[in-house]
Amino acid sequence: MISVETVGKIRRRHLVKGESISKIARETGLSRNTVKRYLRNAVLEPRYSPRAHQVQPKLGPFVARLEELLAADAKRAARERRTAQRLFEALRLEGYAGAYDSVRRFVQRWAKDPARGATAAVFIPLYFAPGEAYQFDWSHEVVELGGLPQTVKVAHLKLCHSRVFLAVAYARESQEMVFDAHERAFRFFGGVPRRGIYDNMKTAVDLIYAGRERRFNKRFLQMAAHYLVEPTACTPAAGWEKGRVENQVGNVREWLFTPKPRFKTLAELNVWLERRCREIASQGRHPEQAGATPWQVFEAAERPALLPLAAPFDGFAERECRVNSSALVTYDRNRYSVECGCAGKVAAVRAYAERIVVVAEGRVVAEHAREFGRDRVIYNPWHYLPALARKPGALRNGAPFRQWDLPAPLAQMRQRLAKVAGGDRQFVEILAAVATHGQETVAVACELALDAGVASSDYVLNAVSRLRAPPRAAAVATPETLKLKEEPQADLHRYDALLGKLVLVAAMMARGFVTEVSRGTA
Repeated sequence: MISVETVGKIRRRHLVKGESISKIARETGLSRNTVKRYLRNAVLEPRYSPRAHQVQPKLGPFVARLEELLAADAKRAARERRTAQRLFEALRLEGYAGAYDSVRRFVQRWAKDPARGATAAVFIPLYFAPGEAYQFDWSHEVVELGGLPQTVKVAHLKLCHSRVFLAVAYARESQEMVFDAHERAFRFFGGVPRRGIYDNMKTAVDLIYAGRERRFNKRFLQMAAHYLVEPTACTPAAGWEKGRVENQVGNVREWLFTPKPRFKTLAELNVWLERRCREIASQGRHPEQAGATPWQVFEAAERPALLPLAAPFDGFAERECRVNSSALVTYDRNRYSVECGCAGKVAAVRAYAERIVVVAEGRVVAEHAREFGRDRVIYNPWHYLPALARKPGALRNGAPFRQWDLPAPLAQMRQRLAKVAGGDRQFVEILAAVATHGQETVAVACELALDAGVASSDYVLNAVSRLRAPPRAAAVATPETLKLKEEPQADLHRYDALLGKLVLVAAMMARGFVTEVSRGTA
């Protein structure tokens, strides 16, 4: 079969230009009979009769069985239905020797058969009142942080009525990130909607029952109760139930992540994302309210309908672990130092979106900025100060003290004492004073010692004592009502007379004339 365009060329070349059939056949690659046929036929369309019935020599005996399998699958949930490949494999086990494509085409025709009531997908528009609900979802985007391309997890939280949204980037898609995203979004909105719509993510849903019943995670329910939010989980594979945020993911990728944004840190990226989300909401058009932007609808109708924002939820993921002999705990493939007195004890590691807090015996024993790499060790040298007092020699080669960021006076004193015999012990004594008197006071004392040209712990500790000495009491002002109207005048003649008597008595006692002087005589 040739195209209509080719038929037209053949007819014009012969009937208009007068070219021979042999020339046309030679140059077009067609046979002369074919050229003659199209010259005789006045209808320009090539005649084509589609098959009334598809011949299925090998699949034919198995059609009934395949329809039986498809009918059984139609009664199952969508995620439990077999694909065309699985159906093909099932027929092969029963003796089918044909090709996979025959099975695939039959399955496609069967799914679209009007006799079975199959219709095109229809989506019912949804309506949400102001402040009624928000939708939450994740996406993975590529950004450049510190000069290196990285895939970040972006949390999307969108108000269903006004369409105002916030996108926040994280290194993980874990539960503490979910808590942090909600806190940031509610602060961005200035209030809290009454209902949250989620898919069945593991950080929120522990178990999916039949229908719409779910067993939510305990910590997730604590967050929802704190903000007075009613959580709702979608039906599996029914993304249209949170279509607002599902559609937003593709739009946000185009608006914010194309081309690839470049920042030094994740914190800088999130500051930029918040600003851009506000700009997009202020510049775009609301899909249902003509002439208004999403931000105008938010300010006019949705913000007043939000619940008041409570104090931030203490959103951490917690697990217990034992502190090892090096005073380190492990979390997310990284190790963090704690106070050395906790070595060998059980501690609770609380992971927040941006920090790690370690609690033991009812108090916080460590707090670090969170690391998202692998196999890194994060030290706080002050955690090892009690052990350093017993082993001052570890100051030179101890791993926690290699890159210790001390105040300049303390760092200079450490360098000076490193050249003195016993200097390590002296510097440890200076460090021990920090726990009692504070780092600022000890730093000032070191500065005074360096100015005096003395590198000695005794001098520094003495300076600390002088700096910490209590101030002198201020003079007490005498009220006017208690002041004397006539101040007494001192009579020094009485003291002179008394002094003369004392001198005479002392002389007599020295010569032995008097052995005892009575109180009255004196």
